Amino acid sequence: MAYGSHVLARDMNFSVSRGSVFVIMGGSGCGKSTLMRHLVGLQRPAAGHIHLADADLWSVPEAERDTILRRCGVLFQSGALWSSMTLGENVALPLQEYTDLPRDDIARIVKFKLALVGLAGSESRYPSELSGGMQKRAGLARAMALDPDLLFCDEPSAGLDPITSRRLDELIVTLSRSLGTTVVIVTHELSSLLSIGTDSIFLDPREQRIVAQGKPTVLRDTSDNPTVRQFLNGGQDNGTEE
Repeated sequence: MAYGSHVLARDMNFSVSRGSVFVIMGGSGCGKSTLMRHLVGLQRPAAGHIHLADADLWSVPEAERDTILRRCGVLFQSGALWSSMTLGENVALPLQEYTDLPRDDIARIVKFKLALVGLAGSESRYPSELSGGMQKRAGLARAMALDPDLLFCDEPSAGLDPITSRRLDELIVTLSRSLGTTVVIVTHELSSLLSIGTDSIFLDPREQRIVAQGKPTVLRDTSDNPTVRQFLNGGQDNGTEE
């Protein structure tokens, strides 16, 4: 990953297993959000390949790449809801753009998706009428509108209080398990990544590469990398140096 001649990370090689909750973690400036942009097709890697199932994302024609990326949903950090649209209109938008479903079917799907995230009956409400946590849940409903195989979440807990953050984490895990969706999350929130992550990578900006991969709780207790241990222990390195 690079911006011109400035390299953020190199020699990155990892896989995301189907059905996992995969966490991209690391300190500030390590390239977490840049990696997310690569994975969702917003930015081409300076070198290398990104595979989604059997497709090389950046080697296929643009039309095929667009089709592939419709299998992915994205929950942006801010929720990224259209402020001039109601929640129902926000969730309906991808269905209107990418399917030929009749209006009544779209309305039923919208109602179901909002109910899934605990916003039943909120179709006519506007984003400005919602709390931050409710906006994130509405954004999640829109991200799940097309029943994606992959759900990407960029700092889903950012700006939320601890209780709301925990509830959103639980909702993401519940949706993943019930719908069979693979989740990839960018976060620096320790409580979040330790409680829901089933696999992860740790990016180190100094070494410009992945320095650890595995379940966050296991890396916290057993990693031989002091930077990883310190990060996952909230700034305290509980490991033993030799």
